[in-house]
Amino acid sequence: MNRCVAVIPARGGSKRLPRKNILDILGRPMLSYPVGTAIASGLFDQVIVSTEDEEIAGIAESFGARVMERPAELARDRSTVVQVCTHVLDTLEKEGDFPDYFCCIYATALFITPEDIGEAYKNLAGPISDRGRENGLDNRADDDRDNGLNHDPDVVMGVSEFNLQPVQALERNREGFLSHKWPEYTGRQSQFQPRLTASNGTFYWAKARAFDATTGFYPERLAGYQIPWLRAIDIDTPEDLENARRLAPIFLKNRL
Repeated sequence: MNRCVAVIPARGGSKRLPRKNILDILGRPMLSYPVGTAIASGLFDQVIVSTEDEEIAGIAESFGARVMERPAELARDRSTVVQVCTHVLDTLEKEGDFPDYFCCIYATALFITPEDIGEAYKNLAGPISDRGRENGLDNRADDDRDNGLNHDPDVVMGVSEFNLQPVQALERNREGFLSHKWPEYTGRQSQFQPRLTASNGTFYWAKARAFDATTGFYPERLAGYQIPWLRAIDIDTPEDLENARRLAPIFLKNRL
């Protein structure tokens, strides 16, 4: 059976939205939702929260996560998620518990579901494990292959399509007038425009050894798992938080 670990980075020093990882969402700290989603997926041997913050550590443990203390040099504004995940994997290797796969889940990924985690894992690792199947994640690998999904990537990231087509972007020139950034797409119907997606800041599944070798979430063999943009809301500002709180009763009502 594959060994899988969830890694949830949750530092305490967020600047644009202070203490955002533990702000209240429907009476619970924000961090509790991705921790609960990871546990409910039934795929992980460990759900690890990486933090340098004592309060966040206590909350993470109270919701069933293991806390891994993050070194101060990885808790700065310019510290990256890749560095945090590398630290977690290095620690697990020293413990003799290096995983086959890991999933980095953002602490603000409120609206992803256990099914999202399971389906993305299936794309990364092929047919899901017996443990995942017991938790209601069915096996549709053959259907997915027929639909052109890649079944041998090194990373599967949560992605969303753009709300507005990027190739229709307008650029302001020196005189203050607008013109098409990419005029070759002017007047072209949407069905003939490129299908573009972007990482939506929800999660990255990765083969642990491949990540360790390339140290990043953008290898050549990169695949995406589509999440509707309304469920992939990023939370960095008070306005983002307000939007999340408006949507929470819709997407979280069955998870309280």
